[in-house]
Amino acid sequence: MTGSGKTEVYFEAVAQALRHEGGQVLVMLPEIALTSQWLDRFEARFGARPVEWHSDLSPAERRRAWHGVASGSARIVVGARSALFLPFRDLRLLVVDEEHDPSFKQEEGVLYNARDMAVVRARFEACPIVLSTATPALETLLNARDGRYGHLVLAARHGAAQLPTISAIDLRSTPPETGDWLAPPLAKAISQTLAEGEQALLFLNRRGYAPLTLCRACGVRLECPHCTAWLVEHRYKRQVQCHHCGFSMPADPDCASCGGTDSMVACGPGVERVAEEVMRRWPQARLDVMTSDTITSPAKTRELVARIEAGAADIIVGTQIITKGYHFPKLTLVGVVDADLGLRGGDLRAGERCWQQMVQVAGRAGRAERAGHVFLQTYDPTHPVTRALIEGDREAFLTREIEERERAGMPPFGRLAGVILSGPDLDAVSAAGKALARAAPMQPGISVYGPAPAPLARLRGQHRHRLLIQTARKQPIQTIVQNWISQVKLPSSVRLRIDVDPYSFL
Repeated sequence: MTGSGKTEVYFEAVAQALRHEGGQVLVMLPEIALTSQWLDRFEARFGARPVEWHSDLSPAERRRAWHGVASGSARIVVGARSALFLPFRDLRLLVVDEEHDPSFKQEEGVLYNARDMAVVRARFEACPIVLSTATPALETLLNARDGRYGHLVLAARHGAAQLPTISAIDLRSTPPETGDWLAPPLAKAISQTLAEGEQALLFLNRRGYAPLTLCRACGVRLECPHCTAWLVEHRYKRQVQCHHCGFSMPADPDCASCGGTDSMVACGPGVERVAEEVMRRWPQARLDVMTSDTITSPAKTRELVARIEAGAADIIVGTQIITKGYHFPKLTLVGVVDADLGLRGGDLRAGERCWQQMVQVAGRAGRAERAGHVFLQTYDPTHPVTRALIEGDREAFLTREIEERERAGMPPFGRLAGVILSGPDLDAVSAAGKALARAAPMQPGISVYGPAPAPLARLRGQHRHRLLIQTARKQPIQTIVQNWISQVKLPSSVRLRIDVDPYSFL
């Protein structure tokens, strides 16, 4: 449960581990942005700051941290995925905070799930591991149900704090005014919250100003020249960007295709557009925007979090980065601008992830003595995820998800591996996919799907096709895939990547 005091509980385990002479502890967090508030809490509890390990460190800081871990002088380390591979001398405890978070899955370079690797490392080190979260992954729940993991449930919020009430705003019957993105009931709640001197959070998991820019004269859409993706307008930077390869160019109001003057229009909302509406409707309110575009370093994170904690912000507009474990005592209202966004697409974990994200963002409200309220703007208030959130019926939702996965033989009841082929020549990539499909294993309990163009069919100029293999849970999927691909000789221009237990299907 959000706000139940999970961090304080595992802090007790940390204290116990540190009682061993020379004992070391590793705490893994899914985002660098989380470390500042966590470090402050740790220092208040233990009187010292731990060693940090993440990609924002300078080379000198990384060397000092590495040598401190190797020598044993660094007793406790807090870091992101790569901290798992530091050379601990005497690791006595491993903690994975927000264990459900997909950020623990490395999607570039070497593909691995840091949460699962942490379990393996704890086994090698013969030390306990704590997986902490208010919204456990189904894989973790199944391991607990089957007795492989212990399961400790904190069933109430810490102190007198209560869970927030959650209501749906049906956008079919109560739409926003033309040109707005906040429906009247949510706008009214924001005004009331501000009048009472409390804080409001507006959540939309979409960076930038608008996800699509098109010409109203000729209809052309701005697309990345290197990827199968629309360019996203970032009005603060006065440019359009590709969120996959990083390509950017200045935003131009005129159409380069037909020459139309001032004809390019933004379609749909991003957080910057919601922030623009907030400034127009509540001009006296102090506004902060919290996204990976505005939080570019731990120092900026610390500054922004401190400002919100101190009550120096009235309205916060943010993406998924705001859902990750922050504690803002004066924040009592959460508005989810588009609660349906995470449910779109064919991801088998879409419902689970959306439920986790909504529970986490709702959990930012009412964490102190003030009651919290959450509004979900949706076009489908009867969706099982939305109903579970409104009714607070976690068990019914998780049971339904587990039953559906089990019927389909999908994780955690089956195994998946993605085979991704990429290269500069579309015909060569397509031919390689067909050759792999012809050599696919035919034994019972194994299904191979594809080849087909990936949803992200071109990335950084490389054409991409995918195959997906599904096996029973206890079948050796790595061996099966290895034997399969060894039968096909691929051209040197085609790159093959294997993603066992994939989290992304792009």
